[in-house]
Amino acid sequence: MVMLHKLLFLMFAGVLSGPIFAQTPTPAGPLPLERDYYKIVTLPVPEGIELEIGGLTALPNGDLAAATRRGDVWLIGNPYMENNTPPRFARFAKGLHETLGLAYVDGALYTAQRGELTRLRDTNGDGRADAYETVYSLPLSGHYHEYTFGPKVAPDGSMFITGNVAFGNREWWRGESRVPWRGWTLRVWPDGRMEPWATGMRSPCGIGMVNSAFFYADNQGDWMGSGGIVHVEKGDFTGHPAGLRWADLPESPVQVRMNDIYYRANPRFSPPGKAIKPENIPDEKPLPLYAVAEVVPGVKLPAVWLPHSILGISTSEIIHDTTNSAFGPFTGQLFVGDQGQSKIVRVFLEKVRGVWQGAAFSFREGFQSGVLRMCWGKDGSMFVGQTNRGWGSAGQAPWGLQRLVWTGKIPFEMKAVRAMPDGFELEFTQPVDKASAANPDNYQITGFIYKYHPVYGSPVVNEKTHLVHAAAVSADGLTVRLVADSLREYYIHEIKAEGVRSYRDHYPLLHPVAYYTLNRIPDGDKLDVPRRKIAPASAGQHALHAAPKPAATPGKPAGALAAGKRVTQKPAGWSAVDQTVTIGTLPGLKYNRTFVTIKTGSRIKWTLSNTDDMPHNLVIVKPGAADAVGAAGASLGLKGPEMWYVPKSPDVLFHTKLTQPGASDSIYFVAPAPGDYTFVCTVPGHAQAMRGLLRITP
Repeated sequence: MVMLHKLLFLMFAGVLSGPIFAQTPTPAGPLPLERDYYKIVTLPVPEGIELEIGGLTALPNGDLAAATRRGDVWLIGNPYMENNTPPRFARFAKGLHETLGLAYVDGALYTAQRGELTRLRDTNGDGRADAYETVYSLPLSGHYHEYTFGPKVAPDGSMFITGNVAFGNREWWRGESRVPWRGWTLRVWPDGRMEPWATGMRSPCGIGMVNSAFFYADNQGDWMGSGGIVHVEKGDFTGHPAGLRWADLPESPVQVRMNDIYYRANPRFSPPGKAIKPENIPDEKPLPLYAVAEVVPGVKLPAVWLPHSILGISTSEIIHDTTNSAFGPFTGQLFVGDQGQSKIVRVFLEKVRGVWQGAAFSFREGFQSGVLRMCWGKDGSMFVGQTNRGWGSAGQAPWGLQRLVWTGKIPFEMKAVRAMPDGFELEFTQPVDKASAANPDNYQITGFIYKYHPVYGSPVVNEKTHLVHAAAVSADGLTVRLVADSLREYYIHEIKAEGVRSYRDHYPLLHPVAYYTLNRIPDGDKLDVPRRKIAPASAGQHALHAAPKPAATPGKPAGALAAGKRVTQKPAGWSAVDQTVTIGTLPGLKYNRTFVTIKTGSRIKWTLSNTDDMPHNLVIVKPGAADAVGAAGASLGLKGPEMWYVPKSPDVLFHTKLTQPGASDSIYFVAPAPGDYTFVCTVPGHAQAMRGLLRITP
């Protein structure tokens, strides 16, 4: 009787509605691309205007206002290019210092300069600001990295701004709060009142309001294993310890201290009563941030992690889709920019047991420069302001202003992923082909997390495969409930649905992977379905069910390339090195040398000395192969860090490891045949900008 009930449930849900193990249906035609659904329109900019956009906002009349990193504010009329006429540009303000945000409130524009929140007003109606008013002045040490972002306007008229940390003196790539409120979120009122709100921020360029709640996005760095978005409430500590220097000030709402975090989470790290400084925290078996949050009240975890190099490397603006379906089927969701990868990702949020969590998806790539700011137009299209000076980006233009327009076609996507007591529910934008969607072999779930430690970034750790036991398809084909065992709270879960096809055209998903941050497993009933013991092997199986990956060994990543591509000791048969080449790094995704000449057959010692504030590698590739190898490195996904983002490719000749800030790595090789080769950094988002020419002569 129990088995009969199971069969009836599965039939009703659609699991047994078709030949589950039938061959995957063939698509009806050529596979669609992102541009078929969301078109990028480039706005022409008059010659002489350097539109490195740091702030962007829509005005009540439908025009735009754009603040630039060069200190100008431009009013842009006719940004929709109606009647095939170009936009009109008029300078509203000038002489500002690195403006990195813009908001329109009650007839005035507010922008965050390096050292203050400024109000700009046109009091005589001539279209130019004649009143430059300091709303709130922020302390500065003079370090170049002390950017200030914002504002974002709350429903009560107050505004949130955030402050970057500087880099430290002892280890220059570590964040340091040299003056009050660096690494903090501040709440400021138009009359100049300021309230410290929260700390733990490293580089909080990405800020946004979701309904009435303030969210911020950080990106990978010291103490930040990966990027993510956080719901920031008063008194929160979000992870970076530099700003805790000011937590003892009387106006601070933050109660946690650096010693609280590590005494209570790991008492062995220091004797009781001795304050712990960030630089003294050991890197031995560091805890994930969630383990600290479990014992230290006030530590706030990301609502959604954005896995580094997969969903971005330099997270920027957060905007909430309030277009009422004018931008497609994702109303109510978030769109998050990424400066380094020149892309936008999409985030679905839900609240489970009082805590925000949700799923992140790729959305749209291919912008001409680094995506920094976005805003909604009057027609529901999205304006995207861009810059790459000093930071570098996959898009090679130095700046750009583009408009993202929905074409009216519905892409076949995972619209949402929701946590269930025994797995996840996937909601789709179109009905699925039930045979493919009901096959549990067409899904893979991998859980993982990042280290919380003072070094730059983190590899994926505690990785675990979660077997999918069943896939229950709804009668309308719009949802599939996945049953999986042993899901872990606080972990990121990579959910792949690469074998699922649409009902109408048999298309695969435009973006078949979701990353769900499971902060809470919901209460409720679990599906009563048979449990599978092992994952069946099949020709279409993904690497998740393949043999276990080899363990990494010193000097050799898991899945290492063939011998000879990375030789770190001078070969025994060499009496001497014929030529030593040292390549350094510069800010903005650059090597300090972009042209090297060596002779064929010579014995080479090649050193990468990384003086940048982020990790890099150096890969020497065959002539003409740099783009393909760079793309392959970017597609490694979760395996990227353990493989140093070096793809297993015959086009790769020699390579360093992924070299951390302040470190160096040397390799030895014999120069190959004459020709023009390329050396390139294959860290995702770096390859288009960070490369040089290696000329090998006879």
